[in-house]
Amino acid sequence: MSGIARSVFYKSESPLPFKGRVRVGMGLRRWHPLKNTPIPLLSSPLKGEERFYQFSKRTVLTGLCLLIALSLLAGCGYRLAGSAGNRLAPGQSLWVAFIVNESISPTAQTVIRRALLEEGHAMRGLAPAGGEADADLRVSGTLRSYYTRAISYTPQDLAREFRLTIDVELELRRKGAEAPLWKGMLQASQDFPANTNLAFQRSAEEAALAAASRILAQRFLTVVEHSY
Repeated sequence: MSGIARSVFYKSESPLPFKGRVRVGMGLRRWHPLKNTPIPLLSSPLKGEERFYQFSKRTVLTGLCLLIALSLLAGCGYRLAGSAGNRLAPGQSLWVAFIVNESISPTAQTVIRRALLEEGHAMRGLAPAGGEADADLRVSGTLRSYYTRAISYTPQDLAREFRLTIDVELELRRKGAEAPLWKGMLQASQDFPANTNLAFQRSAEEAALAAASRILAQRFLTVVEHSY
């Protein structure tokens, strides 16, 4: 049998009739022609894949329904919070009521109130109102806590730097509105150096309070416009 003929046949698995090392010419061989059996094409998902296809269809349909619903809401005039309705327009008047002080600081509430007015004008163009009745926007709040703590020390175990932290609960209302535009708790901190001179130490703490109050006022204006 020629080599070309052997290439289209395969050897069946038949044991040799004897044990020992195989040599040339030993044993019997039977050759059978290969059967070319075509692989059928799959016209449906494999077993176990039906759930995957059903899940994919449900996901696509759910996404389309959500998009349609959002389009209808937008067309009817509904809006998401944090949009133009929350923005503080320049030219509006702002009134900041007296901040209730529940802390140990005798002056922090005044510093915070001044920072809210100054940052409102600097960041959003809000003009300080002459009185509460004339204000377009009204801010009220409570100073919940005021404290300082050492955050670094010298090799002699003396305080090198302090951190001042204030926690303030604030509320913003529009004129004539029953519900507040925003209400929540904010925190701000500022570090300041320690000093053996009590006068310098007190001056550094007051400067830290003013800086922390500005940070808190800036966060307040930002969170109001991005609230959801």
